[in-house]
Amino acid sequence: MAEVAEWALLPAGFRDILPSQAAHEADTVTRLMAEFAARGYQRVKPPLIEFEDGLLAGSGAATAMDCFRVMDPQTHRMMAARADVTPQIARIAATRLIKAPRPLRLSYAGEVLKVKGGHLRPERQFGQAGIELIGAAAAAADAEVIVLMARALAAVGLEEVSVDLTVPTLVPVIVGGAGVGNGLRAALDHKDSAGVAELGGSAASLLCALIEAVGPAEQALARLRDLTLPAAAAAEWERLVRVVALVRAALPSLTLTIDPVENRGFEYHTGVAFTVFVRGYAGEVGRGGRYLAHGEPATGATLYTDSLLDVLPGAAPERRAFLPAGAEDEAGARLRALGWITVAGLDEVADAAAEAKRQNCGYLLVDGELVAVSRPPGG
Repeated sequence: MAEVAEWALLPAGFRDILPSQAAHEADTVTRLMAEFAARGYQRVKPPLIEFEDGLLAGSGAATAMDCFRVMDPQTHRMMAARADVTPQIARIAATRLIKAPRPLRLSYAGEVLKVKGGHLRPERQFGQAGIELIGAAAAAADAEVIVLMARALAAVGLEEVSVDLTVPTLVPVIVGGAGVGNGLRAALDHKDSAGVAELGGSAASLLCALIEAVGPAEQALARLRDLTLPAAAAAEWERLVRVVALVRAALPSLTLTIDPVENRGFEYHTGVAFTVFVRGYAGEVGRGGRYLAHGEPATGATLYTDSLLDVLPGAAPERRAFLPAGAEDEAGARLRALGWITVAGLDEVADAAAEAKRQNCGYLLVDGELVAVSRPPGG
């Protein structure tokens, strides 16, 4: 094998997406956005890079360690490339759309960049497609976002979806503030009951009970119902009960699980949050939850388009027809109107069928009619 030229290599976490997969991704995003639009979510398109102080304000502060930074040669101010689109939507809502009626429903699709990838997600550039519901504090808003995510995934062919719910504010309330120690946090993340019993102090028994409550939604809620929670934590639990009931009413067959102590990746969330999984795929395909959008109550969700491509069946084979040089354009227009992809020959060739195959076309236009060339004669 010839040695790959050095200039053809890409940094770790970056990749070229080649024709068939790029077309499949574009089609998937188009279908997701159509589902969002049909439910009243209007599309916006923030820039890939903006001033650091704006991008990292509010909920954006949680992405500070993930952002590439560069100095703007015009203003000499620091800029940052987005590692997540959600903070930009919050900025748009608080500035450009401050006078728009609430609740404000916005959608988006675009690329994000991260300084480094993770164990399950090594990519440092990938696509996001998502929705934000801003200015609504009701549990119905949380449920709407979860239901729409599941329906959007069904629209692109993913039916076996599960949603893992959590309330990242629950543990801080129970231990008496946001200052959960690193050791205790790690023990909770790993569901280490022994570690929690050692580090949890007076809240240890309750925190261990929360670990035991992890599981299918109805089972988890039943276990939580038997616990004596502080008033603020009880209010969070009651909201979770309402959200589950609303989601169940809309999508009775959706798999719902609850992990009351999960916090990883939900650092800026202020209420019910969730992770989206698809059966047969180890990683997450999306996540979302409640947060503050520059002081406004908000909830939203993001789907990762690279993960979706990993789990979706491949794109249907394209119907490609080769039009020999000089073929009448009306025939090509007719074929394109019927959904065909046409590839026009630029030069006269001795063997049009061979040229059609070389151009990856399964059909050849001959005297105004399509002739299959994907099989050898008699095949």
